[in-house]
Amino acid sequence: MSNRVTRREFVATGVAAGMVAAATPLFSEAPSVVVPKAPRPVVISSANGNRYKNGGPRTCVEEAFERIVRGEDVLDALIAGVNILELDPEEDGVGFGGLPNADGVVQLDSSCMHGPKRRAGAVAALEGVRTPSLVAKAVMELTDHHLLVGEGAQSFARNLGFKIEDDLNTEHSRKLWLEWKRRTDPKHYLDPVERAAAGYRAGLEMVAEGLIDAQHFWGTINCDGVNAKGDLCGVTTTSGLAWKIAGRVGDSPILGAGLYVDNDVGAAGSTGRGEANLYNVASYLIVENLRRGLHPKDAGIDALRRIKANTVEKRLLNSRGNPDFGLTFYILSKSGEYAGVSMYNAYEGKLAQFAVCTDKGPETLQCEGLLGEAPAE
Repeated sequence: MSNRVTRREFVATGVAAGMVAAATPLFSEAPSVVVPKAPRPVVISSANGNRYKNGGPRTCVEEAFERIVRGEDVLDALIAGVNILELDPEEDGVGFGGLPNADGVVQLDSSCMHGPKRRAGAVAALEGVRTPSLVAKAVMELTDHHLLVGEGAQSFARNLGFKIEDDLNTEHSRKLWLEWKRRTDPKHYLDPVERAAAGYRAGLEMVAEGLIDAQHFWGTINCDGVNAKGDLCGVTTTSGLAWKIAGRVGDSPILGAGLYVDNDVGAAGSTGRGEANLYNVASYLIVENLRRGLHPKDAGIDALRRIKANTVEKRLLNSRGNPDFGLTFYILSKSGEYAGVSMYNAYEGKLAQFAVCTDKGPETLQCEGLLGEAPAE
């Protein structure tokens, strides 16, 4: 019997062997790698995005999702969503009634990014305008700049017809500021370092006593969305750290920190300790992790690990040697995969959560924590 193999048999055998080899991975595949899918509309935000309605029928994530599904521009839809919180006097971490700075003045920050247009705008230390997100959008659309601050930002808003108010405090936010002032030791007044430290400690005491919510101490809502075409946008808006030094700007209006959007890949934004995020430019890092193929959860946890490793000052560490602050990221891929990740599963006794809205409706979900519950100090 001949052992010769015909050309037809050789080709068929080679094709079959190739199919088997392609179906058999050489190495175990990492489950965290995202398999590209058809985009689906999704809106993700910090947990307050599914909490406040300001007397209306929908929360932020519901409003934004409904508008996206209707075909509105994604950024317009997201800003309409966060406007609900900016205008709600009950939400004292954002907009009107946001907790003021050390001088009792409400200073607001916001940024927005439009994925398809590759454009962005932001404002910082803006006084007198309840909806800084709309001013940030105007910076994006009407100027060649990315960031306007302080009096310049207010003048820009005034020239566009935004209403400028003398005071954005509510009775509630002013009452909390007066309580904070009472707790701050007057003898530190002429020592800026000690004054800031004493003020921060007083604020944390008020959080521990339940006078203010931990999330409101740092403020902020981040909201990101994607439509059925895979177009991504994002917005972050905040009254900033409660009782901050006047003029302090955190991560919220800084591209790559409080918000970053790349229409080819995904979006990420944050709430929590802005200084920790700024040092690591973590939202940009997260989006780059998405570009490498990581799932949103793993992309965010990787960034939190870096932040933890870079937190070395003793004053920022708890009794376990871990970061003594909360920081949360909200992450969305182009295909609609999403995650909320946080430094801790729970901080100051409250679970770390995020909000999302899909065709199944709005949900408030538990974040994936890098660490367990923060210890009570």
